[in-house]
Amino acid sequence: MPIDRRQWLKAGLWVLSLGSAQLARGANMLAVRIWPAADYTRVTLESDAPLKTTQTFITSPPRLAVDIEGLQLNAALRDLVGQVQASDPNISGIRIGQFSAQVVRLVIDLKRPIAPEVFTLQPVAAYAHRLVLDLYPAQALDPLEQLIQERMAEKTAPAAGLPAPSAAVNDPLGELMAKHSLPGTGAMVLPPPSTRRVDKLPPGTPSMDRPDHPPPKSNTTSTERLIVVALDPGHGGEDPGAIGPGGTREKDVVLKIAKMLRDRINASSVAGNPMRAYLTRDADFFVPLQVRVQKARRVQADLFVSIHADAFFTPQASGASVFALSQGAASSSAARWMAQKENKADLIGGINLGTQDAQVQRALLDMSTAAQIKDSLQLGSSLLREIGGVGRLHKPRVEQAGFAVLKAPDIPSVLVETAFISNPEEEEKLRSEAYQKQLTDALMRGILQYFSRNPPLARNRSI
Repeated sequence: MPIDRRQWLKAGLWVLSLGSAQLARGANMLAVRIWPAADYTRVTLESDAPLKTTQTFITSPPRLAVDIEGLQLNAALRDLVGQVQASDPNISGIRIGQFSAQVVRLVIDLKRPIAPEVFTLQPVAAYAHRLVLDLYPAQALDPLEQLIQERMAEKTAPAAGLPAPSAAVNDPLGELMAKHSLPGTGAMVLPPPSTRRVDKLPPGTPSMDRPDHPPPKSNTTSTERLIVVALDPGHGGEDPGAIGPGGTREKDVVLKIAKMLRDRINASSVAGNPMRAYLTRDADFFVPLQVRVQKARRVQADLFVSIHADAFFTPQASGASVFALSQGAASSSAARWMAQKENKADLIGGINLGTQDAQVQRALLDMSTAAQIKDSLQLGSSLLREIGGVGRLHKPRVEQAGFAVLKAPDIPSVLVETAFISNPEEEEKLRSEAYQKQLTDALMRGILQYFSRNPPLARNRSI
């Protein structure tokens, strides 16, 4: 039976009316989240439709005003105000109001000048449309400089009768500088008098360089070589990583293990040279893959260890694995699958591909070298032997694949999958502090074994 043209017209008008109603209704806010960190604070607005925004940054007092079109104020959006933490280093408060019938105005009051990045993300994994506001400090400190300042503050705090900062502060250089500083000052100790030029002094003036006035014995020893290990807890912030059947999140477990390993490293040395750990993230926030690599290179790390917890479609998979980079094909289909999964972290965590230097940053991830891979395999073998002593191994050898986070060209880099969090028994072990300690001890032994066979080369951070 032929369909009347008038029926087709009515059907078309009905579809158009539905679309108009959807446009009139606009987007609906589903969830809001704030991820505060010293590196930057991220504000995420998740909605069932894309959001269009215009933003203005006001310098005095610093605040960011964002107008969101096609949106009605609802309970989820109002919840954003209460999520601001007093400890947030960037946000002091948030104000929200219905600016007009179809526009919500969001004003973020700031503690310091920031360089905002505002961008949208398409639906991925468990997320719908996301509007992301990344609030970067306008003048971010160099990580080495920041660590030195923190250490100096820690040294002077007890003398002033103030509580010392937490011992959890990462400090690749500060302690060595403190060892070579004058008591109670931040000034560096000068070289021994015999190596200094001394101008002519008035008669009778004591001189530290004269034979009749020998210099005192120096309390400084030979130059020490600071050994820095970059620890990279996987995922974070918007990206929870794998989630076990009991609800354990990968990002939480690996951060705990990384902090435990940091404390072990900071209390250790190699051939008399002190070791220091540097964490690519020390809290629950997202770090893009290329930024993790850049952080390790900026502190001139000797090693890079990325810590993860594996997952698979079935709960039977078990055991720890260690991966190094591959310049060519992956060593197995499982390694290739794992690399593809881990490399999707940027899609889930959310990066701003509109930044001008995005292509440059990604190019850094292609500068892998054969020497780096060779050293990484040696490091991986040392770690794998020790991990096998405290738990089951998924593979008895170091696997290789194109992990983006392992592509620092000048730093031996490995990725450790501590266990299968998707396996109920191994999830329980990962939640156990006793097993976390055993695993940390194994990683520490593996790192020391690697350095015993591969002494660190000289670097310009020696003092």
